[in-house]
Amino acid sequence: MGKKYHLFEVFGIELEYMLVNRSNLNVMPTVDELLTAKNGTLTSDVENGDIAWSNELVAHVVELKTNGPTNNLDGLSALFHKNVTEINTLLASQNAQLLPTAAHPFMNPLTETQLWKHSYSEVYALYNRIFNCKGHGWSNVQSTHINLPFYDDSEFEKLHAAIRIILPLIPALCASSPILEGQQTAFKDARLNYYKTNQKEIPEMTGLVIPESVFTKTDYENTIFNPIKKAIKPFDTDNILDHYFLNSRGAIARFDRNAIEIRLIDIQECPQADITICVFIIEVLKLLVSEKLVDLNTQKSWQKEPLFEILNACIKDGELAIITNTNYLALFKIENESTAQNVWKQLYQLVKPNIDNSHHQAIETILEHGTLSTRILKAVGNDFSEKHLKTVYFKLAECLQNNKLFMP
Repeated sequence: MGKKYHLFEVFGIELEYMLVNRSNLNVMPTVDELLTAKNGTLTSDVENGDIAWSNELVAHVVELKTNGPTNNLDGLSALFHKNVTEINTLLASQNAQLLPTAAHPFMNPLTETQLWKHSYSEVYALYNRIFNCKGHGWSNVQSTHINLPFYDDSEFEKLHAAIRIILPLIPALCASSPILEGQQTAFKDARLNYYKTNQKEIPEMTGLVIPESVFTKTDYENTIFNPIKKAIKPFDTDNILDHYFLNSRGAIARFDRNAIEIRLIDIQECPQADITICVFIIEVLKLLVSEKLVDLNTQKSWQKEPLFEILNACIKDGELAIITNTNYLALFKIENESTAQNVWKQLYQLVKPNIDNSHHQAIETILEHGTLSTRILKAVGNDFSEKHLKTVYFKLAECLQNNKLFMP
C-alpha cells in the first residue's frame, strides 16, 4: 500500500474515450496500435508525464488518468486536453480519432465488440464467460471516475456518508448517453440504465448501485465484500478475480489504496467539462463532510432504497427529474418538491465561492442549458438518421479536440 492521504488532500481522475474512424465514426478496436505507437512496443500502460494511458476491457476504449495522486485539479483540464490532442495526432495514421460522450450513437455491440486480447486478458475472458460482455453495458460505456482518499475509519465514515447522499443526483449533472443504435432511448443516462442490471447474473456485485449504509472497513467487508466473494466462487474456480475489481456499486471502497472511487459520471464532450464537474462534485462533498449543511448522523441514516429511487428518476430524466422526497431535499435546505436541476443550482450557490473562476462558465452553461444529453437531443431534433447523427457527433469530436463545451 502506498502513502495514505487525508480527506481531499489529493485526487485521482480517470477519463475513458472511444476510438472511432475519422471518416465515418465507426468503432475502431485498435487501442493496442495506439499504445504501441506511443511506447514503441505494446504495453497496457503508458506513462506520459502527469497523465497515464491504459487499455480497458474492450479493444476500442482507452483510459487517460492522473499518473498517481494530484493536488492540482485546476490544471487538469489543460493536461488532459494536451494528451487528447497528442492521441489524435498519433491516431491520424490509422484514420482514427477519439470520440467523447458515454455512448456511441449507432454502434452495434453484438457485432462490433472485441475484447482486449493482451495483458490481463484472462480476467476479461472470465468476465465475458460469466456476463457476456457484448452489450451496451459493457462495450459502449465511457465514464469519468473520481478517486478520493481517506486516512482511517473515521475519515472513511464521513466520506462514504457524503458520497452516498450525492450519488443519486450525479446523472442530473452529467448524463451524456441519450442515444443507442440510432434511436433515442427513454433515458437521459442510458449508460447508467444498463449499469444497474449489467451483472444481473451475480446481483451481489452491483447491489442497488447506491452502496449499503456501512461506515467502517469491517462492516464493509462483512456486508459487501464477503457476499461478493461467496457469489463469485462457483464461477471463478481458479480465484482469478479480485473482490475490489468485482464490486460494481456506484461508489466503491478501495481499502488497498485507502480511497473511494465514484463511478456514476458519464464522460462529457471535453476535459474542461469533465474536470469542472469533478471540481463541483468534490466541493459539494466537502460541504457535506463539513456538516455545515447537515450533521453526519443524519447523512448516515439514509438507506439505499430511497436514494436508489431518486437515482432512477435522474437516470431517466436527467436534470428535469422531479424529486418529491422532501426529507432528501431538506438535506440541501430545499423545502418543496424540486427538479434535480434546481438542487444543483442551490448547491452551486453554496459552493461557488470555493470554486476557481476558471470553472464557473462551464458549470453555469450546464446548469442553464442542461446536461450534455439534453444538448445532444436538442441538436439532433427529430432527425435520427445516421447521416445527421454523424453530423452532431463529429461536432462533439471537435469539442474534444478543441476543449470546448458543446452548444446545439
